Amino acid sequence: MCCIERYNPTASSLLELGCGTGAVLYGLSAVDSLAGMDISPNMLDLARARLPSAEFIQGDISSFDLGNRFDVIVCTYDVLNHLAEFNHWVSCFACACKHLPEGGLFIFDINTVGHLNKMARESPQVREFDGNTVIINVSAEERSVYVWDVRVFEHAANNLYRLYHSQFRELAVEIRQILEAMPADFELLNLADSAGGTPDDESERAFFVYRRQPS
Repeated sequence: MCCIERYNPTASSLLELGCGTGAVLYGLSAVDSLAGMDISPNMLDLARARLPSAEFIQGDISSFDLGNRFDVIVCTYDVLNHLAEFNHWVSCFACACKHLPEGGLFIFDINTVGHLNKMARESPQVREFDGNTVIINVSAEERSVYVWDVRVFEHAANNLYRLYHSQFRELAVEIRQILEAMPADFELLNLADSAGGTPDDESERAFFVYRRQPS
């Protein structure tokens, strides 16, 4: 990530929250010590196979105590939105702060309120990749919660398809609310949209970079 090179070029340890199969960590292998946390043991098995040199921990990103600190903590691809109660976001911020040294970076992104609203208004999205088909439908629930319904039709032999179906929820949170909820020890270094401009709640995504200040 270019923001690590910009704000903490000597970083030697990194923790990813919600690491999934380890794809992001694999792209950060230039960092000496890598660790990932995810609540899914199946995802972690795939991550270990992809990146056997990294440490992987099964746990809840909104409540963890690893007894260790990392130069950088990242939480990407709207993982935070998957925490369907905002108090869990606040707890995640506090845990991240606790696991950073002075000068350590906390980097994360979100799907904005406007983007999730737009996704819920639109017809289901159909995407093709490698001969397979993905259908994504987003619907709104109460309390700014959105349900993602994802169906993947994998092209098998004899023109048959294998169906993989999953659902998950995302919480929409205003940027202002996030800024107000950050621990006092965090200094905001950068807040940007996908194009590098200043985001608002109608942007598609918002990217945050915080630095831990001296207590």
